[in-house]
Amino acid sequence: MTTGLRDLNSEVLAAICRWLATGQHCWLATVVKTWGSSPRPIGSLLAANASGQMMGSLSGGCVEEDLLEKLTQGLLAKDAPEMHVYGLSAEETEKFGLPCGGHLHVMLEPVAPQDAAARHFADLSQSLAERCWVSRIVNASSGIMRLEPADGHAPLAWDESLQTMKHVFGPAWRLFIIGAGMVSRYLAHMALMLDYQVVVCDPRRQMIDDFDVDGVTLVCEMPDDAVKSYADDLASAIVAVTHDPRIDDMGLMEALSTQAFYVGAMGSKRTSKGRRRRLQALDVAEKDLRRLHAPIGIPIGSKTPAEIAVSILAEITAVRCGTVAATASQSLGSP
Repeated sequence: MTTGLRDLNSEVLAAICRWLATGQHCWLATVVKTWGSSPRPIGSLLAANASGQMMGSLSGGCVEEDLLEKLTQGLLAKDAPEMHVYGLSAEETEKFGLPCGGHLHVMLEPVAPQDAAARHFADLSQSLAERCWVSRIVNASSGIMRLEPADGHAPLAWDESLQTMKHVFGPAWRLFIIGAGMVSRYLAHMALMLDYQVVVCDPRRQMIDDFDVDGVTLVCEMPDDAVKSYADDLASAIVAVTHDPRIDDMGLMEALSTQAFYVGAMGSKRTSKGRRRRLQALDVAEKDLRRLHAPIGIPIGSKTPAEIAVSILAEITAVRCGTVAATASQSLGSP
């Protein structure tokens, strides 16, 4: 089994934990507000330490070096949290390459190597490793930070009057792929670039042994056994791409009863109709069947394995971002 890559926010938090453990002063920067075009979304993180090391990204490279210089020289967030805005002037926008006159509002938190801070970030990292959702609440006036359980994803909230930031952290997005074929290879490569943890499950030992994508967790089990262990949460997507109903159907039976935000199966419209009939015969409830995206993916005319993977990940992204209904029943017509 190969351990998957961690998402960027987890890498940022892990860096802070390492630096605090070795007695290094550091900072955590969070994008709390944007105006106009922004290369990175609200909630993006960057960590930096007094030695000039950085982890994460706020702007895709536009402001990071300038921010690091200001932090290490004591010009920003020296002793207390501070809000800093990039792009207020046309000159600054041009200097840092911010697109289309964009503004970037960044909360800067100095993090001293003290027990309380070390426990705070260790607890946050541990919660994410256990695939739990956590709200991190920071008061910019007092510098007090605390953690609270969260029910699921929510947008970062900044209360100007209370000077309080509430940032919900969740587990890394995970893609559970049933089947270790060619489409799965392209899916795995692309999903890793999108910061997903990728798990590939196939009961056929030779298929697993031949799967050569680095950074993927490989599971040689029947998917109905593995799906509950690896993908039963709100941050997981599950896709079945073997074309073998003996493998796909058993995995889908369990997948449709999980909390996964997306469940899809590859196949033509005719194949998808047959799959639905089989799942109904296996007593899968109609409300669960309505969750199934089949035929899988956005219809872009995809034919090759790479194009099919693009189509699948485009649909998963759309469901995750709420631009298509997460429980939409797919329209089935002629093959």
